[in-house]
Amino acid sequence: MRDTHGAIDAVWRIESPRLIAGLARMLRDVGLAEELAQDALVAALERWPEAGIPDNPGAWLMATAKNRALDELRRRKRLERKHEELGHLLEADRDAAALDLEAALDDEVGDDLLRLVFISCHPVLSPEARIALTLRLLGGLTTEEIARAFLVPEPTVAQRIVRAKRTLAEARVPFELPPGEELAARLSSVLEVVYLVFNEGYSATAGDDWLRPALCEDALRLGRILAELAAEEPEVHGLVALMEIQASRAKARVGASGEPVLLFEQNRALWDHLLIRRGLAALERAESLGGALGPYALQAAIAACHARARSPEETEWPRIAALYDALAQLAPSPVVELNRAVALSMAFGPAAGLELVDALVAEGSLEDYHLLPSVRGDLLAKLGRFDEARAELERAASLTRNARERTLLLERASACRR
Repeated sequence: MRDTHGAIDAVWRIESPRLIAGLARMLRDVGLAEELAQDALVAALERWPEAGIPDNPGAWLMATAKNRALDELRRRKRLERKHEELGHLLEADRDAAALDLEAALDDEVGDDLLRLVFISCHPVLSPEARIALTLRLLGGLTTEEIARAFLVPEPTVAQRIVRAKRTLAEARVPFELPPGEELAARLSSVLEVVYLVFNEGYSATAGDDWLRPALCEDALRLGRILAELAAEEPEVHGLVALMEIQASRAKARVGASGEPVLLFEQNRALWDHLLIRRGLAALERAESLGGALGPYALQAAIAACHARARSPEETEWPRIAALYDALAQLAPSPVVELNRAVALSMAFGPAAGLELVDALVAEGSLEDYHLLPSVRGDLLAKLGRFDEARAELERAASLTRNARERTLLLERASACRR
């Protein structure tokens, strides 16, 4: 029984986006599409433990959900032409009709998924709602799983999802790809949501865990789907490249007791070279599509410099600093400047980096961002200013909400005392 439920869960994670996307195109209602998909899941939970898992479980779920969707269409007297075409089949053999309809829709399933991605990240929704709805509809996560991942109460996540679906319905958001320039703007929102999900898994902002691998895996899966559906968009491949390369370090980023292991101290033999190769291939694809590299592709190029270095000493820091210069020109932000300061310090000495960090301190926008005093503390320590370094690292520890990171920062502060 437990094995069957585990298999059903795995099938649901894989098939639910396709299932909801196809239903949403039929019904023009994301909320109803999700309900019918959930009904199919409940049916599987009731029948599969006794009857066994079908040879093609995805097709079984699709047929079951579409049978119910056809019932709904008949009740609501929608899509009358389709009812007339399929009426005799429905009366003769409902299961066969659903499978025929599935076959008719299969050619468009890629477009359906892409539409669902853009609907989940529609600008009428708040960023928090976009993330919750994307993980629910495309990641196949439960409300409980999303709440646990982002350390917010489950009712809060449930409300966000309900309100998001209501907002989409009230705004009468069409189930279609946005036109022209609007598509490019919306794609940026889609990529941002996927990247936010990945980052939360890669460096958890709060809680007791340094990594949340499941979130990284969900973001990677969404990115890979998007790369297939929007194959001519360089930034899609840039984001996938960045996530693949970053994810390759996952095993090396955590010690035996779950403690964080920083980049320079990682055992590079533990890096996943398959993910690195995939990331480098995605970066090459982004570059081959022509034009200047976008923000994600530039960050992927920076990650590639680390991935190609067999040891920290072999890292091409001048190239990384130049790439950060380009990124700062293209997508200026205080966080990019902080990362550029680290690159400058590695390429040209800690004093060069400290000058930029001190400018950020004076500017004030990162006042409560724990990585600013963390970086400043490291640079001060390299310059032999240990008392100042200790104070900065202790301040960084007081600002972080992640327990593992706080412990690491306090250990580094204590080392300055010694």
